[in-house]
Amino acid sequence: MESGAIEVSVEGGELLSAGGVLQGWRIAVVGMGYVGLPTALSFADEDADVVGIDVNEARLAAINDVQVDLSPRDWPRSVRALQQSALRLTSDSAELTAADAVIVCVPTPIDEHSTPDLGPLSAACATVVEHARPGQTIVLTSTTYAGCTQDLLVKPLQDRGFRVGTDVFVAFSPERIDPGVVDHAPEQTPRVLGGCTEACVENAMRFLTHTACELHVVSSPEVAEMTKLLENTFRAVNIALANEFANAARELKVDVMEVIAAASTKPYGYMPFYPGAGVGGHCIPCDPHYLLWQLRARRTNSPLVEAAMSAIAARPRDVVTQAARILADRGRSLKGARVLVLGVSYKPGLADVRESPALAIISMLNGQGAEVAYSDPHVAEISVRGVGRLTHQPAPDEQHWDLVVVHTVHPDQDHDWLTGQSAVLDTTYRLAAVAERHLL
Repeated sequence: MESGAIEVSVEGGELLSAGGVLQGWRIAVVGMGYVGLPTALSFADEDADVVGIDVNEARLAAINDVQVDLSPRDWPRSVRALQQSALRLTSDSAELTAADAVIVCVPTPIDEHSTPDLGPLSAACATVVEHARPGQTIVLTSTTYAGCTQDLLVKPLQDRGFRVGTDVFVAFSPERIDPGVVDHAPEQTPRVLGGCTEACVENAMRFLTHTACELHVVSSPEVAEMTKLLENTFRAVNIALANEFANAARELKVDVMEVIAAASTKPYGYMPFYPGAGVGGHCIPCDPHYLLWQLRARRTNSPLVEAAMSAIAARPRDVVTQAARILADRGRSLKGARVLVLGVSYKPGLADVRESPALAIISMLNGQGAEVAYSDPHVAEISVRGVGRLTHQPAPDEQHWDLVVVHTVHPDQDHDWLTGQSAVLDTTYRLAAVAERHLL
């Protein structure tokens, strides 16, 4: 493609046959996680024949039993798609060959050293290449480094003898899914698309139209890959700034939430971000490290991003330090203290504990000798390094705690009982009415 973005706004259904549906299309979605499952449902809603492929048999069984964490909007969609066989689930990668389109939605995590773990993505792409056939369109959606589509799809396909843009069509279109936020449903969110050739763009647009309210086409997969990195790095840097401002406001005895609310009245040049105990989920704690990892290989620094990610990683330790300070002011130490962590999911209203700061907080509190428990009606059980398995405490208000660390405030919970506790560390900055409240 020629350099420079091709700006295209395509309303759903414009490029499809009469009726605006995907009837007759065979679409394979590789990876049935928090991105892949909603993506598969969006295609099933448009009458496509969808097969969801995942190597995790337990995950497939949970989806079949509708025992997975879904939004209220996706529950009925999932039941309907499974009952009507619009969505079939399998671990058999041979199903890929029959697909007209293949969407890769596998996780791209980091390891304990913040180094990208490309194992799942590399394996998935290798499988897709192995089963590719002429006429197929392959779209990678997993967040990754700039150039990954070329490395893991285009070059291996060429090695098999395919001409990309003629025999097969390859594009990158990063997912934009905000779990638990109804107003940010994928179909209501614009989507970026970068194809290897004009023909790749055109073929990908034919079915991706139904996964977004509009498509913004850019000049290459690399532009689309870096777009996703910018989106989540932007959030990471601004969350780190919000945390730093919260620390400054505490030192100066100013209400940081009132400051943020006041700054938010400015209609331009400002976007509100809020302080907290850290960041969780798959995006913000992980994605910027793909950029940093790629730059390090080129002996290039990104000091602002590096500082932001270091500050975010240190935030759970700041929580534990503040917890120790609060208890010390009451004449006791963390050792032997009964500490409750209230809410362990990384985000309100979800059961998702991926990269949740609560897990690190519990581990560090336990490491300093505290007797730690947690209460979260959305999460029945967790596994914490150095601690083992813990189960949800269903009636925390009936017990005495030396300290309650509020990590996640779920919208369906009553927090009035916190007023009766001797000390509360509010890492959410949202429980102003609680007596004996301390801020991070």
